[in-house]
Amino acid sequence: MGAKVISVIGGGEPLAHKDISAIIKYIGTKPVKKNLFTNGTLITGETAALLKNSGFAVIVKCNSRTPHIQDHLAGLKGSFEKIQKGMRHLFNAGYPSAKLPLGIETIICRQNIKELPSLWQWARERRIMPYFETITFQGRARNHHDLNVSSKELRVLFKTLLEIDEKKYNFTWHPHPPIAGLSCNRHFYNLVVTSNGYVRPCVGVNISIGNVRHDALKDIVSASDVLKSLRHLKGKIKGACRKCSYRDECYGCRGLAYHICGDYLAADPICWRNPRRII
Repeated sequence: MGAKVISVIGGGEPLAHKDISAIIKYIGTKPVKKNLFTNGTLITGETAALLKNSGFAVIVKCNSRTPHIQDHLAGLKGSFEKIQKGMRHLFNAGYPSAKLPLGIETIICRQNIKELPSLWQWARERRIMPYFETITFQGRARNHHDLNVSSKELRVLFKTLLEIDEKKYNFTWHPHPPIAGLSCNRHFYNLVVTSNGYVRPCVGVNISIGNVRHDALKDIVSASDVLKSLRHLKGKIKGACRKCSYRDECYGCRGLAYHICGDYLAADPICWRNPRRII
């Protein structure tokens, strides 16, 4: 089907899977870009070497460089130290480099928002790609309103991160949610296949459009009206996103639109450019 990137992601921790070594080795034999998203707590020296030898980029979920905040957000005491140990194993294996990219994935929330400019610089100074994104209100996040930050606070944060990049690192970008410094374009080319075979447009729009244990992936993709709409978002998107000046490079977060508005084509409900935003 022409897949160019295979990403092993979590909804849970992929390195806890009993067959993960075999999965990594298998994907490593394919002529595609390879990414692993991990919470970092299970990375050993052996795991880091396996990822390196299989050609994987690694993205570690790191929400804070403050131990008690990271532990609180992870819901696990000692997670900060385990993540740091995992990162050291990756450094020792040769990450990051041109052939071995390393990133950190950080969810922007009330508990960490004040330290995010320093975390951004910590990553940049080590050639680690910072991947800072807004919360998608699904799963346990729906019951934790104490995580929420306002659209105004998001705007200030994104502007601050842009100023850091322009002044210190000679990078420039247009600030808009859901991801700082990047645009989410996954709906033009991306699919998620869960561990039990269900196919979804992305981790945020968790609508099951079929199951690869029952039908061929190609047939599922061809028949899905949901995917057809998302593949043609520029003509389908609604509200403020449809009229936005950044429409050519951004369509907001479809996951947020789906979980808050019940419509994956609705305008991003927390974007500061949306006059009908909710926070």
